[in-house]
Amino acid sequence: MGVFTYESEVITAIPPTKMFKACILDADNLIPKILPQAFKSIEYIEGNGEPGSIKKVTFGEGSQFKYMKQKVEAVDKENFVYIYSVIEGDALMNKLEKITYETKLEASPDGGSVCKTTSKYHTIGDFELKEEGIKAGKEKASGIFKAIEAYLLANPDAY
Repeated sequence: MGVFTYESEVITAIPPTKMFKACILDADNLIPKILPQAFKSIEYIEGNGEPGSIKKVTFGEGSQFKYMKQKVEAVDKENFVYIYSVIEGDALMNKLEKITYETKLEASPDGGSVCKTTSKYHTIGDFELKEEGIKAGKEKASGIFKAIEAYLLANPDAY
């Protein structure tokens, strides 16, 4: 088993408090609403969002995947940090034990925020992760983030 780490950064015009509420705390409601072609539903099957909770993400018809289960590892509302792991589902391709994502939002000088994400891919056996697979996942995550940003810019009173 190996662990491959990948870091990325996305800049947004939305302040961290508002972005954290929309992107993390209310993502289960907001994301299927603004991206119904990609996400059919997101629901807790254990817990209610605190560390240890498990949620099931059912992808929409436009997705290549059917579902995944995520485990909430940590939620730090004061420092805008959220950590979760993908622990089950076809996104793991039977080649990954899990993928852990740590997202941290920080204030940027212009009043927006910087979203820093560290992804850790825990492989099974001697499977080696290809760079293009990581890039494809990063592009999808960035697309979700940008869709939330667009929603918040179009709905300034939300959150």
